[in-house]
Order: sequence, then structure tokens, then C-alpha cells
Amino acid sequence: MSNYSIQQALAVGASALTDTSESPKLDAEVLLLDCISQSRTYLFTWPEKLLTDEQQAAFLSAIEKRKTGLPVAHITEYREFWSLNFKVSAATLIPRPDTETLVECALDKAINKQGSLLDLGTGTGAIALSLASELPLWQVIGCDFQQDAVALATQNQQNLAIANATIVQSDWFSALDAQLFDVIVSNPPYIDEQDPHLLEGDVRFEPLSALVAPKKGMADIEHIIETGRNYLQKKGWLFLEHGYDQGQLVRDFFAKMAYKDISTVKDLGGNDRVTLAQWDPD
Repeated sequence: MSNYSIQQALAVGASALTDTSESPKLDAEVLLLDCISQSRTYLFTWPEKLLTDEQQAAFLSAIEKRKTGLPVAHITEYREFWSLNFKVSAATLIPRPDTETLVECALDKAINKQGSLLDLGTGTGAIALSLASELPLWQVIGCDFQQDAVALATQNQQNLAIANATIVQSDWFSALDAQLFDVIVSNPPYIDEQDPHLLEGDVRFEPLSALVAPKKGMADIEHIIETGRNYLQKKGWLFLEHGYDQGQLVRDFFAKMAYKDISTVKDLGGNDRVTLAQWDPD
């Protein structure tokens, strides 16, 4: 068999993934780019360029893996988030575009020149490191209970050369002593343990511990809201990502815990995604 051109490879890949993926053309592009180590514009500038034997073998192997349902990010071992490249693994959640809403909200309130920020359940470090890159005079801590996640986030911090971020192992606030933060952010587990979507798509390949929580997905959210009061500076802000149908529940619990200026922000799809509140005790 003669080698495919870039254009032919994309067509073959997209066709093979039609029954597996919701975005077969995009998946084929991302997998091919990973195999040829080029930027996306290269695909359209050189559509007749022939793949080498090694590139073609790697691409067809990647397509076969994707056909089993394996997430693209687990095949390429990276995912772009906030224009930064993050190494990913099966030990953590794959960063999602909707989570950039959380980063945007935090930046909107982080108006001081200097400050301190905590990211709870940092996973790959995507949220903490994206914020640290935008707030170079701030000190950022990302924490995670899972040692594999701590190692991965630390590797990302080193790869991205972000000097104002530290990754620590901590069960939520357990290793943070009496530190106070101007901003706390978190994308905690918030899916109901009985949610049928856990058996579908890329989620099947991600760690349940990072996805599900008791009390219909609210247990960790409530713990962070209640305990977070002891770790926020006066007039500090807490930002939580949550499910599309949890906005009212999260706002109500913030109010119950005596936070102020409570509001919910919608994601790119128009769904409730991030609820924020200020800790300003009288």
C-alpha cells in the first residue's frame, strides 16, 4: 500500500471514526498533527504531502485506539487549555473548554497587583497554572489528594516554567495549616454517583474519584464552601465549577454559610457552570 497524503489520511481517519466520535474530522486532525509534529495550518498548506512510513503507522495506530473510545487526549498525552499545553494521563480529568469559564471569573475578581490563590483538586494543574501565568505577582498553590495528580501537575508546572506556582498533596484543606487566600477556586467532583452519563464517552476513561460525589454530587461542594470560610481573607472570593443543574443548590448553600455577593456564570454552551461568592463576615 502506497503512503497516504495528508488529505487522504484525514479522510481515512475521519471515516473510520464516524461511528465512534462526535467530532471525527477534528479527532483525525489532532491525531495526525501529533504524529507529524506540525501546526494545524500545515494540514491545509501541504495537503498533498505524503506521510512517511513511521508517520502513517503511528497515525493508523492512533485511529484504532480512538475507535475503542479512548479519549484523544489520552492518545496524544496532552491537551491545550488556556493556550497552554498540558500533559495529561488517566490519573486525572482531561481539561475541558468549559472550565476556562472558571479561569475567566477568577481573573475578573483578582484585581489586586499581588495576592494569594488556591486551586483545590488541581488534577493536571490546568486551572492553577493558567491563573499563575496570568498573575505573575501572585503566589498560587494547587493541591490534590492523589499523588499521581500531584506528580503530573508538578511536571506541567516545570514544563511550562511557571515559577509562582507550587503543587502540594492535600486532602482539600488538610495540609494548608492556617493559610489565608485572596481567591480560592475549585472544579471538584460534582456528578451524582447514579448519573447514567458516567457510562458514556470519554468520561468512561477518567477517574471516578474526580467525577462523582455523594449527596447527588453536592458533598464536596458543600465541604469546600463550609470549610473555605476558614481559609479566605476578609473579602476573599470562592469560585466553584458545578453541573449545569446545580446552580441554585450551590447559591443556596453559599447563602446558608453566610457568604455575600453570590452569583452564577454560564459557560460557552449557555449552561450554569461557575458560582462565586465573597466571604465578608461582619
